Amino acid sequence: MKTPDAWKHVELICPAGTPAGLRTAVDAGAHAVYCGFRDETNARNFPGLNFDRAEMRAGIAYAHDRGVKALVALNTFMRAGEVDLWKRGVDDAVAAGADALILADVGLIAYASRAHPKQRLHLSVQAAAATAEAIAFYHERFNVKRVVLPRVLTVDEIAKLTKTARPCETEVFVFGGLCVMAEGRCSLSSYATGKSPNMTGVCSPPSHVDYREDGDTLTASVGGFTVERFAKDEAAGYPTLCKGRFCSQGKTMHLFEDPVSLNAVELLPKLIECGVTAFKIEGRQRGRAYIAAVVKAFRRALDSLETGGAMDVEELKRLTEGQSATTGAYKKTWR
Repeated sequence: MKTPDAWKHVELICPAGTPAGLRTAVDAGAHAVYCGFRDETNARNFPGLNFDRAEMRAGIAYAHDRGVKALVALNTFMRAGEVDLWKRGVDDAVAAGADALILADVGLIAYASRAHPKQRLHLSVQAAAATAEAIAFYHERFNVKRVVLPRVLTVDEIAKLTKTARPCETEVFVFGGLCVMAEGRCSLSSYATGKSPNMTGVCSPPSHVDYREDGDTLTASVGGFTVERFAKDEAAGYPTLCKGRFCSQGKTMHLFEDPVSLNAVELLPKLIECGVTAFKIEGRQRGRAYIAAVVKAFRRALDSLETGGAMDVEELKRLTEGQSATTGAYKKTWR
């Protein structure tokens, strides 16, 4: 069992999709926030989100003034022959005062480590580093200080990787959306729309989403492919290809992934015992009220663990997608 002091070194990493969202996360108790520029360097490249250069500088200053770290995600993969946008993003994030850069593309990591040798680097979950050998490569070659582990690992696997990765830190997701692909390498989205999170920062982009009424049924499609039909009184969620209902072997079901959220709050003690350094909340596209509620709830949970109190695991249930949650692959009950 770790000593009480060990709990104090755990970081809560919270989403900041907009300048207002950043301030909300900081004020709600985040230890660190992560954000991105308003372009294709960012895997959450949705209209109305993210930061221009002036907003990034101001946001980082706001966080630093309140003792909170700011991490800048440049976590898409560079496009052949058009790498300047990503390199400029690295340079501008460093100039803005980012505490760490969250990177996925090995070429961009090489550039950042060469051009800014004193800058702290984190490996994005998009890089899908799920073996000791992969983590060692990034740490030894580029001095990457932390690896965000893919959401396909069990707690035991996380424990083993965290032990072998030292002194490189590990970070895991504990709340928010899930992805059935290898962390954003979405062949489904690429095939249907020509866009995917890894390349252009969007999954099932709004420009390719269409709703139409068929009598008492609302039909949702992405890129011309029907992915969901909602009954008249049924709540209609945003259609994504992996969370649609499809017919297979005579049964209509959520074939790839249920429309539910990851909620690993009950696993926090085990993950801390594993030696995990940071817990990440997904949701840069979410509104301020959601961010405030989730960040406050997780901060209370971590503070309760530090003081030896009991966590309230119920308050987060109402914030999960479809009012339902899963521990995902961490327990792998489906294997």
